[in-house]
Amino acid sequence: MRIEPRSICIKEVGPRDGLQNESVFVDTQDKIAWINQLSHSGLSYIEITSFVHPKWIPALADAAEVAQGIERVPGVTYAALVPNARGLERALAANIDEVSIFLSASEGHNQSNINKSIQETLPILGETAREALAAGKSVRGYVSTVFGCPFEGAVPVENVIRVTEALFEMGVREVSLGDTIGVANPRQVHDVLEVLLKHFDAGQLAMHFHDTRGMAVANVLTSIEMGMSIFDSSVGGLGGCPYAPGASGNLATDDLLYMLDGMGMKTGVDAEKLKAAALFIQPKMGRSLPSHSMQACQTEV
Repeated sequence: MRIEPRSICIKEVGPRDGLQNESVFVDTQDKIAWINQLSHSGLSYIEITSFVHPKWIPALADAAEVAQGIERVPGVTYAALVPNARGLERALAANIDEVSIFLSASEGHNQSNINKSIQETLPILGETAREALAAGKSVRGYVSTVFGCPFEGAVPVENVIRVTEALFEMGVREVSLGDTIGVANPRQVHDVLEVLLKHFDAGQLAMHFHDTRGMAVANVLTSIEMGMSIFDSSVGGLGGCPYAPGASGNLATDDLLYMLDGMGMKTGVDAEKLKAAALFIQPKMGRSLPSHSMQACQTEV
């Protein structure tokens, strides 16, 4: 199938989803400097931190300091993950633009990630969404384990439909569909989207792929063929889910951008500025970043 060039929205999740699973604590001022670089790369959306209790995500214990310390560039949305009303209170005090709430399509992962059943989670998210909307903030939803669960295996697409509908009923404006452990393949992505797009508009959904088995870019391509145009990614391929065994790095923003630029897609993101941001954060992690683009950088003469 020939894909005509069009605009693609890249949502950068590295400062949150990229760092949350890392054992190294990146200094607050380095996080701020990194986010400021990303803000000037042409990205229009950056998820900068999480207001989950620091006991659960110690790598992001400085959420308020980061959110209050960054430079706010006009035209860039600064978002944060928020688990409940208490986290929302902290996020609002830090003047976050958009609140992200989350749950899983599988009971096993929801219990591991949130320590509650899906049914117990929904009222908490509903309260959080209502309060965020009342405060004038937009709300985004994440659905994890859309393509497979580390505890239950295959996840029925009916589960995905049910929780996605519940999020939209709360007033969420967009739902990001997560391949949390990176098990999806292009055929599966096609089949799942074929069902979901009978219930939801493509513009209401984003795709969030992990690259555990090297399938992320191929899955993006299939998603674009299906009409999708919003993708979450993380600079350098940083990150993963701390509550999902086997969840390695996210789809790398630099790898995604390389493919999209080569296909003539419009993203508004400057590849050289993005590369500079990746090179800035790499030594702070104490290891090479896993993206193919960063590996290629280190072999260039």
